[in-house]
Amino acid sequence: MKRNILLVDDDASLLATLGDFLESEGYEVAKAESGEQALAMLRLLKPDLIVLDMSMPGIGGMGVLDNLQQPDGSMRFPVLVLTARARMAEYFADKQVDGFIAKPCDPEDLALEVSRIIFQRGAGLPAEAPSAMPVVLLGEPDVRLQAAIRKSLQDCAYDVRPFASGAELLEAAILDPPALVVMRLEMEAQSADAVAGMLHRMPRTRSVPVIVYGINAPDAKIEHIVGIDEKQCVVLATTDPARLKMAVNKVFGL
Repeated sequence: MKRNILLVDDDASLLATLGDFLESEGYEVAKAESGEQALAMLRLLKPDLIVLDMSMPGIGGMGVLDNLQQPDGSMRFPVLVLTARARMAEYFADKQVDGFIAKPCDPEDLALEVSRIIFQRGAGLPAEAPSAMPVVLLGEPDVRLQAAIRKSLQDCAYDVRPFASGAELLEAAILDPPALVVMRLEMEAQSADAVAGMLHRMPRTRSVPVIVYGINAPDAKIEHIVGIDEKQCVVLATTDPARLKMAVNKVFGL
């Protein structure tokens, strides 16, 4: 099982560079471009480490630390601070953070510090542990589009499990109900509306929300989902990963 990192920085280029490097080192990386977004994501995500930039607009890194600090002074999650400020230990004397690294930082130096903190916090991975991220089952037959949507959702701290056929996705959802199902209307074996209808009829999966998407989705014949509450089944006329990410975030109240 991979360790989960929440990377917080308002520099989109640096966020992508450091995120890609940490992923290449074997970590699951969720990315936030502001302190406010990070706190919203932490309502769902329980990271093994937060890598936090201090110089951001809005509440900034210090505002995030204030929200994470518990009555005894400790943080709810391990935190590695990214900062260009000199004499960092003195500046953060009242914050029990796990480490500091100066900006600009070398990705390899960051990876070493991340590894050190995670090891000190408890070496080794748990034998069995549930995913710290909300599980989203993604049904998309096109390989390239599937990869693009999956990457977009993973950046928002979702555990995305892809499927190319409706039948396979339906079986997986019944065996282990996810937090959300996102499916293209035109799926192999079983269409998305048929899967949504079957999930809604089964007590075990009745409460699982479904997003059905596709260019022709609103105009298609989707009799299987007629009568399902619109909060439980959202239909979108798009295949754009960014719009789907917004719809998924809305389901989770982000």
